[in-house]
Amino acid sequence: MPQQPLAYQFGEFLESAEARPIRILSEYLEPLRRFQEQKIQDTVVFFGSARVDSRERAERALATLRARGVRDANQKYEAELTKSRKAVEWARYYEEARELAKLLTRWSLTLQSDNHRFVVTSGGGPGIMEAANRGASEAGGKTIGLNIRLPFEQGANPYITQGLHFEFHYFFMRKFWFAYLAKSLVIFPGGFGTCDELFELLTLAQTDKLSKKIGVVLYGREYWDKVFDFGPMVEWGAIAEEDLSLMHHADTPAEAFEFLRRHLIEHHLESGIEQEAAAPGIAKTRG
Repeated sequence: MPQQPLAYQFGEFLESAEARPIRILSEYLEPLRRFQEQKIQDTVVFFGSARVDSRERAERALATLRARGVRDANQKYEAELTKSRKAVEWARYYEEARELAKLLTRWSLTLQSDNHRFVVTSGGGPGIMEAANRGASEAGGKTIGLNIRLPFEQGANPYITQGLHFEFHYFFMRKFWFAYLAKSLVIFPGGFGTCDELFELLTLAQTDKLSKKIGVVLYGREYWDKVFDFGPMVEWGAIAEEDLSLMHHADTPAEAFEFLRRHLIEHHLESGIEQEAAAPGIAKTRG
């Protein structure tokens, strides 16, 4: 008779519906262990479109498209040309996310602490996520990527610190880790996923479900002012006037950095409201 494997080594069982609670718990405990080992105390999370490319790659793609333009000139080509030109314009946000992450990381490295403070964190993929991890890496700091395992999606970007690349199966566990350690959010232009993350974290802050004050930066008025008009929400009583103060607008890396620096010093370095660690390097949240 073949030997029966131990339950915790039995792959068929671990991937079954009955073992789902174990898999969920694993996506809490395994990241927790690594954050403790790497002495990560808290984070600043960057959200934004995965479709934004670096200026170098966007300009190279446009040049390649123009080079074949004479023989390919038609309606389809003109549409591709317009899209490629927009990508070069859109690349501004990649470069500015990269610069902001660099500024923030350089500053955080000057702080006197046994743990790593305000570590730049992203969803781990391309676009704004890559730019944030890249800028932090170029500044010489640790940087985190909380990636989600999806079919037909690109893998993690190469700028995440070794040991701080996480792959999640459950969206809600990934969202938990975004919220659990975050002291500030920076929301660059993006699509449905970016808006989902923004509103979820705003709701947690509005309803006092986080034990710390989160600073939220909406980066790029030119984009966000066209996407969101919060005025009607206030007029109809869906949100309070003071809820608008949960968000701060910025249009340059220097402006965003100055807000983040002031917020982090006032609420998380000097105010004394830091919570006692739930475990070494991990701060508490409510509930």
